[in-house]
Amino acid sequence: MLDAGAVNGASGLRPRFGLRPSSTKSRFDERPRSIADSGGMTSGTRRHPGTHAICRRRFAHPPSLPTTVVAVPPTPGHVSPGARNRPVPAPLADPVRWCGITTTCVVKTPGEALRLGFVRNLFRVESLHAAPVTDEDDGVAPKGILRGVDLSVDEGQIHAIMGPNGCGKSTLASTLLACPEYEVTGGRLIYKGEDITDWSTEVRAKAGIFLAFQYPQEIAGVSVIQFLRQALSARKGIDLSVLELRLSVMGWMERLGMDSSFVDRYLNEGFSGGEKKRNEIMQMAILEPDLAILDETDSGLDIDALRIVAKGIREVRADRPNLGIVLITHYQRLLDELQPDFVHIMVDGRIVKSGGMEIAAELEKSGYEAYR
Repeated sequence: MLDAGAVNGASGLRPRFGLRPSSTKSRFDERPRSIADSGGMTSGTRRHPGTHAICRRRFAHPPSLPTTVVAVPPTPGHVSPGARNRPVPAPLADPVRWCGITTTCVVKTPGEALRLGFVRNLFRVESLHAAPVTDEDDGVAPKGILRGVDLSVDEGQIHAIMGPNGCGKSTLASTLLACPEYEVTGGRLIYKGEDITDWSTEVRAKAGIFLAFQYPQEIAGVSVIQFLRQALSARKGIDLSVLELRLSVMGWMERLGMDSSFVDRYLNEGFSGGEKKRNEIMQMAILEPDLAILDETDSGLDIDALRIVAKGIREVRADRPNLGIVLITHYQRLLDELQPDFVHIMVDGRIVKSGGMEIAAELEKSGYEAYR
């Protein structure tokens, strides 16, 4: 029997279905489209129809990422148990070669593609330690807040982080975007295979990392549409006109239940709590990040506003199924709306337990005392 597939360890891709890493490499070298480009479908090169096949592919991402071999299941059109059925365009059939024979492998949903192995690790936090920046006046190093955080987010996944007040959740969110109020004292951050620990906030944002603030700042004199134009122009490296952007923004405003005059108001000035949070989600939709960090997006929202925000997040994911999300929250109600892939409990600057939605249910009953 042929060897069951290999993974290049430097790539951040992991074998699926319990396959062991191997040094075997496919003799084919194709460059299939990304999941996003193919409407939720993707393809690869297969070696043998009777075994777990080998797919060698390059992802449409920075050229520093190596060519990678990943394991995929043997049956064309295979539907993985429990695959999510997020809305995607009509299925496409991409060509797949089996030892020179062209056949078809249909992957119907992004969730299925993730489970079949057409996925890579998007972001990793490795033993992250962080503390407030030392005050130059007194010279005393402040006590560390993050004390060894480990987290791994694959494409298309939602990771929810819950924890008591003061455990370091918002510090983690700020540190991931290189907030100047905090400094990394240990560990590293890996994004798309690159060590970004020393990258500035601007560079991380341009690379596709987005942060929705717990308390969005008001900026007088800058309209929402001008803010979005400047941010998107910097993100894409092109000079967009207000007219071009307005057409896209109007569509998202309708989907988020926002008044059409919203974009001409000054950024967050006089906004209600719900308007501020919906504005953050609209920014996420327009800027098209690859990784979104949502810091207590549900705080200060009533039930109706929370459902609107959750619906907006789901619609962004439907448009961008590869989007990875780190969701920081105190409440299960947002988790019920979004159904995250993983739930993590953070206590005293560390993630002390990880699992599924059952963890959130446990917290509702017993609180955090068992984890302190």
